[in-house]
Amino acid sequence: MIASVRGEVLEVALDHVVIEAAGVGYRLNATPATLATLTRGEDTRLYTSMIVREDSMTLFGFADTEARDLFGLLQTVSGVGPRLAMAVLAVLEPEALRKALAESNVGALTRVPGIGKRGAERMVVELRDKVNLVPVQAGPPGSVPPAIAPVRDQVIEALTGLSFPLKQAEQAVDTVLAEQPAAGTSVALRAALNLLGKNR
Repeated sequence: MIASVRGEVLEVALDHVVIEAAGVGYRLNATPATLATLTRGEDTRLYTSMIVREDSMTLFGFADTEARDLFGLLQTVSGVGPRLAMAVLAVLEPEALRKALAESNVGALTRVPGIGKRGAERMVVELRDKVNLVPVQAGPPGSVPPAIAPVRDQVIEALTGLSFPLKQAEQAVDTVLAEQPAAGTSVALRAALNLLGKNR
């Protein structure tokens, strides 16, 4: 079981990163918020979850152990696999996910592409009490290199990676940045997802 990967970032794509560790390039699927913190050529460490299937072995990368543990917890819900668990963490960062489950906020969960009302209700019932068992953790300061690309470009790329149409993504991001010009990538991404969720 691979629990973490540390090394040079070789490639950052829409839905994954390639990190070279001890001469081996590992492909890790990751959320847009995590990918937005990575810079090609810099060293980083991502905590990982390895999913083994009959026909594949897939690594998923996370900025901290809290997100990784929540990823595992989400998959304990019937009908939620790795892809859907990643979609949940792409739309709702750990703090927002905890809040949605604690407050039985079905509306917040249904903003995730692929989760309907019934699925969201099942997640609330099954995870409301378990989510508090996952320790809250922030990564050490300075452990994540700052992003270089402008916030607008990064957030639009992240949204199109989540299957939102380019034009719709651009409009949402422009609206968010007009209201919050100083917003960082993760704040702008969350706000744009909220906006797109309302317009669905």
